[in-house]
Amino acid sequence: MTSKVIRYKMTEKTINNIEKSSIDPIEMEKFRAMANEWWDPEGKFKPLHKINPLRIEYIRDNASQHFNLDKNSLSSFSGLKVLDIGCGGGLLCEPMARLGATVTGIDVLSENIEIAKIHSEETSLSIKYRQATIEELVSENMEFDIILNMEVVEHVANIEDFLDNCASSVSPNGLLFFSTLNRTPKSFLLAIIGAEYILRWLPRGTHDWKKFIKPSEITNFLSKAEIDVRDLTGVTFNPINGLWDANSNDLEVNYMGYGKKI
Repeated sequence: MTSKVIRYKMTEKTINNIEKSSIDPIEMEKFRAMANEWWDPEGKFKPLHKINPLRIEYIRDNASQHFNLDKNSLSSFSGLKVLDIGCGGGLLCEPMARLGATVTGIDVLSENIEIAKIHSEETSLSIKYRQATIEELVSENMEFDIILNMEVVEHVANIEDFLDNCASSVSPNGLLFFSTLNRTPKSFLLAIIGAEYILRWLPRGTHDWKKFIKPSEITNFLSKAEIDVRDLTGVTFNPINGLWDANSNDLEVNYMGYGKKI
């Protein structure tokens, strides 16, 4: 990855997007400060690099089963349109493109989009990156077979409105995937105190515990938006081998899930 530092001023378009969307300006500035480290596996996004294989496996396995695809095929997602919301530097967009999907990645930060574009060019992957919000795509009547909301909902200003707009862009019979953090005492201890203050996996202040969302809350919001949640799976960290594992019985801290458009 190029070490070139990319800097941008906030454009009028971005300011308008903030005023009309569920974007939280404070959350946006946190990620702006880290934008140049997206593809450094030992940098500030190290936790995402560590958890990414598990996220990809979860998306691939459940989408393949739903759409009756061969999950072992190198192009199992061929013909599917995938949207990654809050795509950052493209950590999920690139694996989805390698599986054959037609991928769109959106992010409100121009820095993230520029870095994602540069990296996809270096890896010769065809991905459409846009500085945009989900509200803009809804206004354009765009629909996708799979929408990814991975580590996003805990950073938006209005979760219910945000999820409603996401659901509007899911094609009939399509899927919406999400991963986030539960609002529990255990998540405060591990995700805030442990990850940010003791282990320093993330910069202090990356997460706001009050914005974490309980599984019952996200299930309720999605149900109102006509998304039927089909699965909730806990994600736990194993300190012995340094790997993340799926654990359907432990939703106390990290969890992911998916739902089908009704």
